[in-house]
Parts: sequence; structure tokens; C-alpha cells
Amino acid sequence: MIYGDAGSLRLPIAMREEIVAHARAELPRECCGLIGGPPGETDLMAAGVELFRLTNAAPGLDFYEIDPNDLFRVTRDLDRDGRDIVAIYHSHPTGPARPSATDIELAFWPEAWYLICSLDDPARPDLRAFRIVDSVVTEAGIETT
Repeated sequence: MIYGDAGSLRLPIAMREEIVAHARAELPRECCGLIGGPPGETDLMAAGVELFRLTNAAPGLDFYEIDPNDLFRVTRDLDRDGRDIVAIYHSHPTGPARPSATDIELAFWPEAWYLICSLDDPARPDLRAFRIVDSVVTEAGIETT
């Protein structure tokens, strides 16, 4: 369920295109990745923001689990640089760009944005942003530039 409005998120068009390309490359499976940046950053165009393609270690087609080795490597590097996970992204190859019940249940980073890329209509990828805190989901608009 979606409740309320989480404001807006600024996303570079190149980063949007990278997420869509990653989603397409992993078809028919879900892709997953992180965006790191300065703690609390809501402008993904800010200095120090970086996208990391990660490996989906989950079996099957309709679930993602970030490979623990990838997660360790990226979070270690982010910590070393004084950065945090500011967004977590994954794809829904055949479903809508909104959090599933599983996505909500496993949303362990309340301070992070959750970006979901739907390829339900492959010609028109749909990327949407959410905050998920204590199972409450709010959607944010995405401003791409």
C-alpha cells in the first residue's frame, strides 16, 4: 500500500538509464544495486553519489537478494569514504513499479530511497521511488535531468 507523499528525488538521466540497462541485462531475473552518497542526501546529482550494480544471489525470477560479498565490499568502501547507502534499486521484470509485500517486509534501510524499475512494458520502462519505514510506504516524484 502507498501512503502519502515523500516529496521528490533528483536523479541524473545517466543514472536512470544505467538502472534501466541493468534491469534489461538481467532479464528475466530481477536486478539489484545500490546508490551511495553523502549521508542523508536526497539529490542524487550531488557530488560523491555513485551507482553500484550488484549481483542478485537469489534463485528464481521474482525475488532479489544482494550478494553478501558485493554488499560487504560496497558498504566497506562507502564507510571508508564517509558515505552511506542513499538508495537501493531493483527491477520488476513483469510487474508494476511499486513495492511488493516482500519488498516492504525486507526494507531494512529506513533512511534509503527504494527505486523500482518495471519492465512490464519493455518499450516504456517505469522507474519510481519510495521510502519504506516500518512497513509504511510513501512515493516520491523523480525529477530527471
